[in-house]
Amino acid sequence: MAAEEAQSVLTWEQVSRLDEVLSEVVPVHGRGNFPTLEVRLRDIVARVRSSLALSGVRVKDVRLNGSTASHVLVQDVGWSYKDLDLIFRVDLPHEADFRLVRDVVLGTLLDFLPDGVNKEKITAMTLKEAYVQKLAKVCTEQDRWSLISLSNKHGRNVELKFVDCIRRQFEFSVDSFQIVLDSMLAFYRSDVAMTPARHPAVRGESVYGDFQEALGHLRDKLIATRRPEEIRGGGLLKYCNLLVRDFRPASEEELKALERYMCSRFFIDFPDIGEQQRKVEAYLHSHFVGEDASKYDYLMILRRVVNESTVCLMGHERRQTLHLISLMAFRVLAEQNAIPDASCVTCYYQPAPYVRDSNFSNYYVANRNIPTWLPCN
Repeated sequence: MAAEEAQSVLTWEQVSRLDEVLSEVVPVHGRGNFPTLEVRLRDIVARVRSSLALSGVRVKDVRLNGSTASHVLVQDVGWSYKDLDLIFRVDLPHEADFRLVRDVVLGTLLDFLPDGVNKEKITAMTLKEAYVQKLAKVCTEQDRWSLISLSNKHGRNVELKFVDCIRRQFEFSVDSFQIVLDSMLAFYRSDVAMTPARHPAVRGESVYGDFQEALGHLRDKLIATRRPEEIRGGGLLKYCNLLVRDFRPASEEELKALERYMCSRFFIDFPDIGEQQRKVEAYLHSHFVGEDASKYDYLMILRRVVNESTVCLMGHERRQTLHLISLMAFRVLAEQNAIPDASCVTCYYQPAPYVRDSNFSNYYVANRNIPTWLPCN
């Protein structure tokens, strides 16, 4: 596919939304007694890029990625953007380059500390412990990148990803968009007011391939992907997230085959029941902040897909996973007080011994593969 088909220039309306995202003040919450940092994306991107250049690291370009990029392109698509994903395209040939990038980012946080804070004795390690939610590094032949995620109590982490090469950058077409920020950053430096008649030309790209096709999927809330064998976990959790937000498969004919493949890949990548529990709980924690009411519906959709499309597990393994999802759904209802007295439930089956959470100490009744909660008489 021609490179130009994967790209498009943003409209004024889209550029205006991008400006709002880049100019919004986002709090980075500190642990303990460390103060909250007030950060604008445009400022932290400019400072990190400048500091990297001074340290000898060339940044090819900077891109906005993920649900925030989707929000810029199509407003009110059905989900609120959360993590603010930024990609810095750099060269990372050696281990020392990973450390250099990490130290540069942590050093940049000093610039955002409030006036009056004594910065002289604050080390990079101290800043990491205070403000970093997640620190990751992947270094293989096909993937060379690192991630620094800055904490936000409301789920809007500022995620700075430094990418040399990466095998897979999207799961579905609707999350495949990247918006190149270089022209916006240059325009900000000119200190000229942005208007419909005077604004930078901003380029968007779909790493799915065809930009207009992917944009049509986003507008029409359709689910499509390419080369699903490259997706770690098969895209199962994201697929169910799209379903709970009223997206639907672009091709009904391929639906069952896609669901079977996603389930198979999920259980290949996460074969242990403990891994499955941690993966699903982490996904709920990071993708449903402020949307507690949707968690139960999400888990029920996940349970249905696993129940109807899993062909790679033995019977007891499949029942074990369905049991786990049901118990997680019960806990969600209990946390939302949807069950008047969560401690008073008639039981037929005791939770599996692998469940250690005290919230799972109650029992559930499975009826036609849908959990039914029966109050005590």
